[in-house]
Amino acid sequence: MNDYAGQHEVISENMTSLITAELTRYVQELKQERKSHFHDGRKAQQHIETCWKQLEASKRRFERDCKEADRAQQYFEKMDADINVTKADVEKARQQAQLRHQMAEDSKAEYSSTLQKFNSEQHEHYYTHIPNIFQKIQEMEERRIVRIGESMKTFAEVDRQVIPIIGKCLDEITKAAESVDHKNDSQMVIEAFKSGFEPPGDVDFEDFTQPMKRTVSESSLSNSRGDGKSEPKFGSKSKGKLWPFIKKNKSPKQQKEPLSHRFNEFMTSKPKIHCFRSLKRGLSLKLGAGPEDFSNLPPEQRRKKLQQKVDELNRDIQKEMDSRDALTKMKDVYIKNPQMGDAASVDHRLAELGQNIEKLRLEVQKFEGWLAEVEGRLPARSEQPRRQSGVYEAQNASGVNSCAQDRESSPDGSYTEEQSQETEMKVPATDFDDEFDDEEPLPTIGTCKALYTFEGQNEGTISVAEGEMLYVIEEDKGDGWTRIRRNEDEEGYVPTSYVEVYLDKNAKDVHKPLQKISE
Repeated sequence: MNDYAGQHEVISENMTSLITAELTRYVQELKQERKSHFHDGRKAQQHIETCWKQLEASKRRFERDCKEADRAQQYFEKMDADINVTKADVEKARQQAQLRHQMAEDSKAEYSSTLQKFNSEQHEHYYTHIPNIFQKIQEMEERRIVRIGESMKTFAEVDRQVIPIIGKCLDEITKAAESVDHKNDSQMVIEAFKSGFEPPGDVDFEDFTQPMKRTVSESSLSNSRGDGKSEPKFGSKSKGKLWPFIKKNKSPKQQKEPLSHRFNEFMTSKPKIHCFRSLKRGLSLKLGAGPEDFSNLPPEQRRKKLQQKVDELNRDIQKEMDSRDALTKMKDVYIKNPQMGDAASVDHRLAELGQNIEKLRLEVQKFEGWLAEVEGRLPARSEQPRRQSGVYEAQNASGVNSCAQDRESSPDGSYTEEQSQETEMKVPATDFDDEFDDEEPLPTIGTCKALYTFEGQNEGTISVAEGEMLYVIEEDKGDGWTRIRRNEDEEGYVPTSYVEVYLDKNAKDVHKPLQKISE
């Protein structure tokens, strides 16, 4: 059967390659050829129609000139017969008549020439051009018919090539069908599934007249009522087996565990989740989309993203308010001039704009809250990024300790915003310090050399070229990123493994002067 199906697949493949593909290409050629022939026919028809129009124009001009010549001749004869007309007027009328006769002769000659040309063009059109076009179309159709016949012949050849193999396959199928032995098949099934049970022996007679000698036949089917330890003795082969038609357990009975034990185990087990924010960040990375509050970005990047979102929402609010003001003015115009429109028709749109503005304001409040949270967490610009305010340290000490272990960099360069537990000094920041820190750039703590080229595509990163020398303004805090600066306007993060850092000798003591100033 597989070989038989395979031969039909061979037929299908050969028909596709030898017939279908060729006919498809040939049909496209026929379409182009037919289009060309019909175009020639339309062109010839337009030409003969143009010649006919020229003949009609020449005929009308000849007729008009003849009438004008007759009128001029009659006028001359009238003037010549009148004795009151001067000789000059008669001469003038005679010249006018002669001119008209000459124009009529010219029109006659032109009409005769145009007529001969039209008759020649018409004869050539109906006896040469049109028959040639129809002959080409006929030849094209004949070629198409011949090609269809060739395709049918090709199909017959393709089918004839596999007929011997198909015949052999059919012979083998017939032979296999005739070789079916139902008795042998039944015996094979019996041998495969026979149980091996032996029929029980005859039931012995039990004489209840002798109570003391009462015995139970070992071959009885009811001997299982004894002490529970006896086994049916149906021969050595049937030991441990059951007689057919007796229901047996397909699987051993499993002892069920109380539900309370499972519930207690579930309640006492502690999931290995150190921080909810780490779980949320991991889920967002799996889903391929960042969280709404941009918590998967570094603090500085997150602040910029939130600020952009707030600005965007404020622009949307302004647009909605402008639309609402315009509709309000339109409604006032409708109220003053009812013939210009119905004032109630804009109420629904005004209500929608009001709802949209309210929703956008709620969104702005939400993002401004996150922005205030980020700005409260960000360290001062002139300090090292490891320095945090005392208030933030006191409030987040426990959370930082539990989440620091989960901190890791993501493939796209983002990382969680949890700060690792720091052992370096934490100087309490005052309002006086924060007021001036934002105006000064971070100090340079060393230089670095780019070992590889890095394309900074994410916000907060910077692109570097291999071998480029740059300034270091922030060390790697354990997240795999180093903050560098190219000039006063270009700074950002690069992977620590992409650069070789050379720190200044006094870089480690950079906090000490700041501590003294704060004190």
